[in-house]
Amino acid sequence: MKNDKYGIYLNKKDCKVMRITSPYWIPSGDEWMLLTDDPNMSLLKIRELAGEKGIVSNTDTIVWGDWSKVTQGK
Repeated sequence: MKNDKYGIYLNKKDCKVMRITSPYWIPSGDEWMLLTDDPNMSLLKIRELAGEKGIVSNTDTIVWGDWSKVTQGK
C-alpha cells in the first residue's frame, strides 16, 4: 500500500536525511521536508536532487540521520 507521506525527508537545518517507510514517525515541523517519495533513493541521488531543487548549496553536507537521535523525546 502506497502512503503519500513515505519517502526521504530532509532536515534543511541539519542537512540530515531520513528514510520513512512506516507510520511510526513522520517528520513534521518547518525544518523537515519530503524530498522524494522514493524511499529507496541512494544518498548520491538524494544529494543531486537537493542540489537541483536548490535546497542545499553544498550537497556534500547531506548525510543520513541517526534514527535514535531523531526520535528521542518523541
